[in-house]
Amino acid sequence: MNFQGHTITSTADVEIPKRLIDQIIGQDQAVEVVRIAARQRRFLLIVGEPGTGKSLLGQAVAEMFDKQPLQDVLALPNFQEAVLPKVQVCVAGEATALVQQAKYLRRRALSTESFILWTLALSTLCLVLYFAIRDNSPTWILGGVFVLFLIYQGRKALFSHSGKNIPKILISNSQEKVPFIDATGSQAGALLGDVRHDPFQSGGHESSPHSLLEAGAIHRAHNGVLFIDEVSTLGMDSQHSLLTAIQQKELAIFGRSPGSSGTMVRSENVPCDFLLILAGNVGDIDNMHPALRSRVRGYGYEIFTNTEMADTERNRSKLIQFIAQEVKCDGKIPHFDLRAIEAIIAAARKRASQDNMLTTKLRELGGLVRAAGDLAVQLEDKLVSKKHVELAHKYARSLEEQQDSLC
Repeated sequence: MNFQGHTITSTADVEIPKRLIDQIIGQDQAVEVVRIAARQRRFLLIVGEPGTGKSLLGQAVAEMFDKQPLQDVLALPNFQEAVLPKVQVCVAGEATALVQQAKYLRRRALSTESFILWTLALSTLCLVLYFAIRDNSPTWILGGVFVLFLIYQGRKALFSHSGKNIPKILISNSQEKVPFIDATGSQAGALLGDVRHDPFQSGGHESSPHSLLEAGAIHRAHNGVLFIDEVSTLGMDSQHSLLTAIQQKELAIFGRSPGSSGTMVRSENVPCDFLLILAGNVGDIDNMHPALRSRVRGYGYEIFTNTEMADTERNRSKLIQFIAQEVKCDGKIPHFDLRAIEAIIAAARKRASQDNMLTTKLRELGGLVRAAGDLAVQLEDKLVSKKHVELAHKYARSLEEQQDSLC
């Protein structure tokens, strides 16, 4: 079999492209737009049926991004207004060093303070014993016990509050890659940031407000890509806040859970300059906030993914590449021989709605590839053959197809 000018005997001979953008099958026009969007940092709205490569297109953008200087973000206590924590932005990788330095300085301070308290306690004990023996009076002992109790309580309070002034790392970007944050299905708190509930709200055991802050997906995607599939699942309030974030490129973290002890806490603005990629089905467009969609259209592109591609030699080669990619990605199934490859291409042809076309609903086709591979493993065969693909049709049927066969 010929693959891109080379003769192959199985998918083991197929060279898989290293970049994600080159692994996308059947979406040539979408790939062209994605290349432009990645270069120019444009927003994207990708619409199409499930399994047509929307998520892969989003990941490819992050891979092609020109890396921006990444930053870490720290939450700091505000000694004037405790419920208004401060925010410090620093170079990526610096946050951990700053926290470690703060912990080291606190340990030194605690060591000094602890030494003073122990010295005071021993001095008190010696004095109490001296005067108790001299005057032969238990009153000195009772007074000494009281003083030692006060010293103990002071030491306990000292250590219980020792960590409350340590900065908290909200965002750490020590990795080399551009952030790609998949916020699909995230609730408002996970997307926009939130304040954790503190069960100990008084009595000296309460947490410092800055330690309760939790960065949202929009903050973790700073100088990277924020991807949200099934955009219609986002409430209108969340979409409006998302619009505010992309307009202002920063958003404060505050309590979003009703009844939480953190509802009064609000941080300074946290940077969130990201490239937004929204994805969904055709029906999701009606549930988008009009201003949010307008923002995407005005500062980016809308893409509709294909469900089919022409049955040409080039596209059949792309399907061979797809099978090889699925084998490598799965890591648990053997490679496909030539007849098995032909059987998968025939299945792609059969699943298309028109003649001389091939389906690009590759998630479903990938299910057939894995089912055939699993059968080959079950039968202890070294390669997947045509018989495995034919048997896999039975196991890879949808629930509806199985139900119809029983009727």
